[in-house]
Amino acid sequence: MSIESESDLQGLKESGRIVALALQEMIRHLKPGITTLELDLIGEAFLTKHGARSAPRMAYNFPGGTCISINDEAAHGIPGDRVVQAGDLVNLDVSADLNGYVADTGATMGVPPVSPTKDKLLKCTKAALNKAIATAQAGRPMNVIGHAVEVEAKRCKFSIIANLAGHGVGRSIHEDPREVLNYYDPRDRRKLTEGMVITIEPFLSTGATYVLEDRDGWTLKTPDGSLSCQYEHTIVITKGKPVIITAA
Repeated sequence: MSIESESDLQGLKESGRIVALALQEMIRHLKPGITTLELDLIGEAFLTKHGARSAPRMAYNFPGGTCISINDEAAHGIPGDRVVQAGDLVNLDVSADLNGYVADTGATMGVPPVSPTKDKLLKCTKAALNKAIATAQAGRPMNVIGHAVEVEAKRCKFSIIANLAGHGVGRSIHEDPREVLNYYDPRDRRKLTEGMVITIEPFLSTGATYVLEDRDGWTLKTPDGSLSCQYEHTIVITKGKPVIITAA
């Protein structure tokens, strides 16, 4: 999507506000003993209360209102009877349609007590997101985003999960550009343009550089059991600092 009017921007901001608040509501209830289905029901109930609908359920008939992935699960985890344990890394990914505007956000949370390695992975991935967002400006190459993520991952000695990326969003959950890479590709000649709506979502790992689809047909997992971490915001590209649509 490209923002073409003030009403577009306001509609997207309202959608972003609701998904951000839904994420925070889920985070507030995250604790040992809760199941991923219970967390999902909390998130989807919040969306429904505010007139929003789960975007993955609408677009792909995903078997959950939100995606919840734990430890070596990087993305698209199906909510179910799995019980959250102390020490887990839990990724909560919320995307929703509100009045025809779709916003997408996510965060990985450590359930205390969190090991030093897990804590470092959380902090590094969040820093990678923030540094990547800071580079995103109209007229610049799109690959500045991946370069920022790659530099931060290398600094922390973590791996980038290369087959997961950000994407265009706005009117549906996945739009052009289909991939906003999390690594620097000098062959990528695409430019960021004013009004462009994208997600930036670095996926870092303690070892894996790719993920595979699990037997359930949805969950994406590291092949070696490496831990995964993701943070995500929906942003609008401008001539200056990007507008972070999903800031809580």
